[in-house]
Amino acid sequence: MKVIQKPKIIFIPYPAQGHVTPMLHLASAFLTHGFSPVVMTPESIHRRISTTDEDLGITFLALSDGQERPDAPPADFFSIEKSMENIMPSQLERFLREEDKGVACVVVDLLASWAIRVADRCGVPVAGFWPVMFAAYRMIESIPELVRTGIVSRKGCPRQTEKPLLLPEQPLLSTGDLLWLIGTPTAQKRRFKFWQRTLERAKSLRWILVNSFKDEYEREYINKENNNRNPQILYVGPLHNQASTSDKTLTKNPSFWEEDRSCLGWLQEQKPNSVIYISFGSWVSPIGDSNIKTLALALEASGRPFIWALNRVWQEGLPPGFIHRIKNQGRIVQWAPQIEVLKSDSVGCYVTHCGWNSTMEAVASCRKLVCYPVAGDQFVNCRYIVDVWEIGVRIGGFGEKEVEDGLRKVMEDEKMGERLAKLRDKAMGNEARICLDKSFAIFKDAIR
Repeated sequence: MKVIQKPKIIFIPYPAQGHVTPMLHLASAFLTHGFSPVVMTPESIHRRISTTDEDLGITFLALSDGQERPDAPPADFFSIEKSMENIMPSQLERFLREEDKGVACVVVDLLASWAIRVADRCGVPVAGFWPVMFAAYRMIESIPELVRTGIVSRKGCPRQTEKPLLLPEQPLLSTGDLLWLIGTPTAQKRRFKFWQRTLERAKSLRWILVNSFKDEYEREYINKENNNRNPQILYVGPLHNQASTSDKTLTKNPSFWEEDRSCLGWLQEQKPNSVIYISFGSWVSPIGDSNIKTLALALEASGRPFIWALNRVWQEGLPPGFIHRIKNQGRIVQWAPQIEVLKSDSVGCYVTHCGWNSTMEAVASCRKLVCYPVAGDQFVNCRYIVDVWEIGVRIGGFGEKEVEDGLRKVMEDEKMGERLAKLRDKAMGNEARICLDKSFAIFKDAIR
């Protein structure tokens, strides 16, 4: 009896936790729709995720990124960029040519746009993947217009700080929300060039799969533009929710770090809606040593119970004796089992950097948000959280009064909880699942 081979899909995520996780969930969704997924990551990440679930049906392959120590992650954004542009392309090209006609499509995280050129050279269909909210991509799409109208310079520098950005069918954003305004002026200019190059490469795509849902702003925009636009936008998110409801799912959380589950027992002992959960993501030291110290003192002064996910290196910024003093009030863990923490009835709110994965996990668990965006799309996400969805508040710093005011506002606002429940139903209910199935139907018909 002849065995029918499933079409093979190659997935190229950007090598960071917040990008690899939704790409793995996307690969899992492709598996349930009749494809054979292959996820390719640098060796340092491959070692961490290749045992995520041995029976899942996803193949994991490693790429060399030129590091002398493959067990250590790249130092920064620009070292990753150098590896992606100069070291990884030849390896992917060799694989695609060896596989010949066995590959139906390559799905490329748009931050790893180097792989678009490789797939094009090999004559393999390629789809883009945008792992965060589509509103952030629309900001990237607007770069030529922002330059043409003089809102930003040709090097990406805003002409006026906090000047309003009037994008079609989008809430009011400002130049301070631009995705490339991270780090020093030199770093910002380099990031701007990175996004210009990404946008240019994306022009060859037929589809972009978006890890998001259609809110009212996106619905208006897509209804007007999607039929005539290239690439076509296909909504497939939020993917962590789709993965949790599929027949085959990741039975282990695809984390780069070992979770400290000891906090869960302590969490069960706390009163309902009383605990503050704090996490600023995994990418870089998010708020700086001075802010870590200030926030620690503010949490201690609040007297509220808390769980704080804080890398051991960053814990060095805590005040002397802090961990001993708060041993009855809270828990400091290197890496928390975040989804389980957020689902706990004891958690009242989440102090967050507004990363997209974290935002959607909070919405899924109906947890109110205290927002302190740090970089990239987090500022756009924060605008939606605070001004559009009204499910959180933004704080400008970590002083005792600022933190306590933010906590009090979200903890005491019952209507915020009602809005969260409605948003969860919209983002993760039947409409989202129907949208995912429709997107896959369009995609499958096109590549087969």
